Amino acid sequence: MFYVYDHPVVAADIESSPHEETMQLGAGVIHQVDVLFQTGCNHLAHVQIFLGGYQLWPSNRGKTMRGNATVVSFREFLELKPGDSTLTGLIWGDGNDLAEIIIQIGMLPKRILQPLSFDELLSAASGM
Repeated sequence: MFYVYDHPVVAADIESSPHEETMQLGAGVIHQVDVLFQTGCNHLAHVQIFLGGYQLWPSNRGKTMRGNATVVSFREFLELKPGDSTLTGLIWGDGNDLAEIIIQIGMLPKRILQPLSFDELLSAASGM
């Protein structure tokens, strides 16, 4: 599964009133995250991604991802359970219209990324 969410940063999207992008995902494991800052963001557009009230990315709390003609791309292994699979992106700028932000999230079922449990691996390794 591959999810894409986009939002053009507008003048009303400021730090005290950011745009909240609700990202409803399926259950599974997030294995790839890309945040694309189009040309024109000029390092003035900010993005934070949360699960509930917990800031996932960037991992250092209170910080933001920024860029201009930049893709912030990273591998991840974050399992989302059924009923707890909604992320929220906070997006804001400096009070001017800026370019579009695109958030892309790749997910796979856990059994694809981790076909055997730890106990199954131990059994296989010990020949049981």
